[in-house]
Amino acid sequence: MINVLVVDDDAMVAELNRCYVDQIEGFHCCGTASTLQEAKDRLAHSYPVVDLILLDIYMRHENGLQLLPELRASARPVDVIIISSAADAATIKTSMHYGVVDYLIKPFQFPRFQEALTHWRQKKQLMENQPFYQQADVDRLIHGSAPADNEQKRLPKGLTQQTLRTLCQWIDAHPDMEFSTDELANEVNISRVSCRKYLIWLAQMNVLFTSIHYGVTGRPVYRYRLQLEHLGVLRHYCE
Repeated sequence: MINVLVVDDDAMVAELNRCYVDQIEGFHCCGTASTLQEAKDRLAHSYPVVDLILLDIYMRHENGLQLLPELRASARPVDVIIISSAADAATIKTSMHYGVVDYLIKPFQFPRFQEALTHWRQKKQLMENQPFYQQADVDRLIHGSAPADNEQKRLPKGLTQQTLRTLCQWIDAHPDMEFSTDELANEVNISRVSCRKYLIWLAQMNVLFTSIHYGVTGRPVYRYRLQLEHLGVLRHYCE
């Protein structure tokens, strides 16, 4: 569970953000703070550990930006999403300078809020689950997207976009399922030989994880499952 601290001096806004957080699976609002000092106290002493802060800027007698340099100086493993009506260039530049992971300008709709949190979670998972990175992974971390479409969708000779799309759409609909080449080929009604070519390529792109199972005859069976941290890449191929 990802623990979120809401820092906002408006009780109604703080409650709304708390409700928004708790609507997103895997996230939990572990508390609210109406002052920066209260926020710092919670970070220093509260349990569970805060993973993400939703920070307002215009607060009574305080500016939320003042919390950012203190967080960075303390090297706390916590990220910040700004939620504020402040839309001036200086404020946004300062926020970016201190490494906020997103910036929501009030008023906003829930889908944008949900996007901010889920996109942050995807980047966090990518950073935590991989000891080494490919260029595509770094592009997603820095730019928030996969490589350019023409690079990402360039297929080896013999593979087609239409068949790739069909396979990826089935995998996207069954994200937790482990499957063999034969099983997937039967589901999407293509030949086993053709299906295996696509699965090998998707594994090379790090979209799929491959495991080997040995049956009674000793013949290895390759089974595949989606690497959830690369769900965005898979869905790109579904388009």
